[in-house]
This record gives sequence, structure tokens and C-alpha cells, in this order.
Amino acid sequence: MKEQAAIFEGIFCPSITITRQDGSVDYDLWGRHLDHLAQAGVDGVLLFGSIGEFYAIDPQTKKEVVDFAVKRIGSRMKVFVGVGDTDMDRVLDLVHHAGQAGADAVVAVSPYYFGPSPQAAARYFDLVAQASDLPVIIYNFPPRTGTDLSPELVADLAARHERIVGIKDTVDNISHTRKVVAAVREVNPRFSVFSGFDEYYLVNRVCGGNGVLCGLTNVEPETFVSMHKAYQSGDYATAIRQAERINRLMAIYDTADLFISAIKGAVRLKGLPIDTGIREPAVQLSDAQMEAIGSILG
Repeated sequence: MKEQAAIFEGIFCPSITITRQDGSVDYDLWGRHLDHLAQAGVDGVLLFGSIGEFYAIDPQTKKEVVDFAVKRIGSRMKVFVGVGDTDMDRVLDLVHHAGQAGADAVVAVSPYYFGPSPQAAARYFDLVAQASDLPVIIYNFPPRTGTDLSPELVADLAARHERIVGIKDTVDNISHTRKVVAAVREVNPRFSVFSGFDEYYLVNRVCGGNGVLCGLTNVEPETFVSMHKAYQSGDYATAIRQAERINRLMAIYDTADLFISAIKGAVRLKGLPIDTGIREPAVQLSDAQMEAIGSILG
């Protein structure tokens, strides 16, 4: 019996949020960035993930960006919308807007600050799934949310909700992702499991996962797409060579006070003249850090 294809698979980019120096959205440069991702062959983009500074952007701006991105991208790649917030009403409002705008899925980060119990987390995802007309992807990021979504909880949610179709597992431990894959495959063979760490693409695929949703795709989407296509075709030598390049690029994350600044700096050095500022309070990127990023890029 042929294995069923996952709902979503491949290389997905959690886009940086591109703004001017005054903090307003720079639609021209963001549009060019989205065009670059699509032309490189990226499978989809996530608006307002962690690297997209979702926690510091007002609800109306998010809606405007979603409308803009869906129109700009068209059918060239999937559009995911991050709906994370500390207020349930704002979460559900953005869920509804994403559906009306024509996005392809919503990505719901686990509730944060209090670090909810499994019961509270389940209640949260229940409400998101019940409200959404779109597929829902769970986002597990324990260092930022204060709680870990266990493989058992993820499988239970997948079993109870047809709309919950995937997870971004940002856990620096591939065994966790492997256990999630094993658990969810029992209830939904098409459930998509993505790693949030760039360097985990190959081990994610080996353990039965479906790819990555990771920050360096903003910087070198072509490298990730080449790796994915090579893996899919059985050209493992090329896949490994590209994975080695990504492994070297991982050092970019450690150059700045916050990884978002580092990725913005790398995108600028790659030729898109964006402002590298991130939302305050923050330590902004320095000239010395930009030089370090440039050395890593080579």
C-alpha cells in the first residue's frame, strides 16, 4: 500500500518582518523578499512567526500584511499565518481573518508566559481548531513558551481535530521530533512534522518528518531548496553538501544579541537593502556584528 503524502512538505520560510527605520512596514522591500523566496522554489512562507516578531506587532498591521502577502504571492507558494498572542480573542480574530484573506494555514504557537499545563494547552488548540476554516499547524517552542508539547498531546489533538494537520517542532533534540512523528502517524498518516532548526532537515526526513520551517531560509533559500530537491531525488551527495553549507551558516545565529537581528543582517548583506532594526526593547545589530555575519556568509 502506497504511503500517503503529507499535507505540507518541503522548505518553509518564517519570514522576517521588514520595516522602515520608523517601524512602519516596508511593503516594497518585503514584497521583493517574498518574490525572491518564491523564485528560489520555497514551498511556503510563514508570516509572524517568532523571527517575524509577532509578539510586537499590532493586530491591524498583521491583517494588512496578510492581505498584502496573499495577493503578492498568489499561487507561487503557500502562505501560513502565525496567530500567536496572549489574548484568545486576538488569536481567534486573526484566525478568522487569515481564512477570509485566502491563506493556506494558520500556525498557532503554544500559549506562553504562564507555561500552560497539558490540559490548558489542549483547550487552547481546541479553540483554535474549532474556529479555523484553514488547516492548523501547532508550533512547539519550549524555550520561549515555558512548556513542551508532548508527542502524546500532539497525537491526541491530531486525532480529535481534522484541521490540526502539522507541527513545527522547535526543539533542539531530534529524538523529540522522532517521537512526535511516531505518535501522530498512528492517527493521521498525512500529518506534517517540521523541524524548526535549520540543520535538522536531513535527520528530520530520516525519522519520517517532512522538512523544515526555519530562519536561514530567509538568507539562502536556494541552498535549502537544492538540498530538498536532491534528497527527494535520491541525490544524497548533493543533499549532504548543501547540509554542510547550512551547518556553517548556523553560526550566524550566535552573532547578535537576538537571532532576529542576525538574520536581518544576513539578508541585508545578501543584497536586499532592508533596515536591520528590531522592535524595542532590543540590542540592535552593530557594525562589528555585521562584519562577523559577512565573514560567515563568505
